[in-house]
Amino acid sequence: MEENVAVDIARLLATYRDGLLEDTIPFWSRYSPDYEYGGFLTFLDRDGSVYGPEKPVWLQGRIAWVYSTLYNRVEKRTEWLELARHAVDFLLKHCFDADGRMFFLMTRDGRPLRKRRYVFSEVFAAMGLAEYAKASGEDRYRARAAEVFDLLLRYHRTPGMLEPKVNPQVQPSIGHTMPMILLCCTQTLRTVDDRPIYREVADESIELIFSKFCKPELRAVLEMVAPDGSIIDTPDGRTILPGHAIESAWFLMEEGRLRGDLELSMRAIPLLEWSLERGWDEEYGGLLYYVDLKGLPRPEYQWDMKLWWPHTEALYATLLAWHLTGEQRWADWHIRIHEYAYSHFPDPQHGEWFGYLHRDGTLANRCKGNCWKGPYHLARMQLYCWKLLEEATTSALLREN
Repeated sequence: MEENVAVDIARLLATYRDGLLEDTIPFWSRYSPDYEYGGFLTFLDRDGSVYGPEKPVWLQGRIAWVYSTLYNRVEKRTEWLELARHAVDFLLKHCFDADGRMFFLMTRDGRPLRKRRYVFSEVFAAMGLAEYAKASGEDRYRARAAEVFDLLLRYHRTPGMLEPKVNPQVQPSIGHTMPMILLCCTQTLRTVDDRPIYREVADESIELIFSKFCKPELRAVLEMVAPDGSIIDTPDGRTILPGHAIESAWFLMEEGRLRGDLELSMRAIPLLEWSLERGWDEEYGGLLYYVDLKGLPRPEYQWDMKLWWPHTEALYATLLAWHLTGEQRWADWHIRIHEYAYSHFPDPQHGEWFGYLHRDGTLANRCKGNCWKGPYHLARMQLYCWKLLEEATTSALLREN
């Protein structure tokens, strides 16, 4: 980061740090834990009251990751370790089916309601278990994370083990979601385990993202393509999810930092640039949920909504791009997104963030949590932005001395 940019680093750092420690985490710690049946209740109304008893499995894994990461990176607070264990215990006791796979949705007391054809529950369980292994110092959780990862990878890689969404004989396709999420997952797993498979999957994911889903000639990152990377000219095939593409971009940038490979980080910058170009709503501000490659109508009724998570991902991605390049444009983008997000999503009355806005920025849904929204995206952004700004500040002080 350049030192002469017109950004108040100290103010930004305090906003992210204090938002995490004084708002987001206290909200979820107060309202979400279920001390009667275990796990966490995530169907939370604006004021934190529970409006649904079901427990989404992938959010249990994400919550385990959040509290374990706080314990590992911020402070060794017993409360955080206990809350992480609260999620882990529920996962291990209730959320695995007889075939080794995981359910998607449980009753409050841990009986299975739904199981899906995706392995997202398994991905976030592996991440939560690995991070908890580091926090607790108990190796059995590292081993369990490895078992879960191996199983999800087998299901993902073996044709026919998971029911396809679209008939592959008629329209074969591959999706962007799994490479990006596997890259993220292996970044966590590699902090506790040096198994070669984790690096192998990370390498494979990087190659797939760049070679199949990135279209430099179109300045786009697609969510679905043919197996050879060619475009499928249907609404599904033209889908751009700016939030996903931005998240993928910073996963790649972060991977470059982890490897000491600046070239890899720099290769990811255009993905962020294209996604902001296509996703930013010039009329009302904020990031659109869905975009069509050709600018054609989207079939999703919520295509033009403004959701919390694309904005949290864009906040960290732009800050990281600024840190890596020192270019003023990324500071400008960060402030633009920050000003939109912080003037629309936070709830000044009850705390935390709203998750769902109409295109014009008015509130669409007052809930603070549901089957998809938990503390994960917001807490991760606040933590990562805080720590990156702290790193940049420390580096600047070292240069001065």
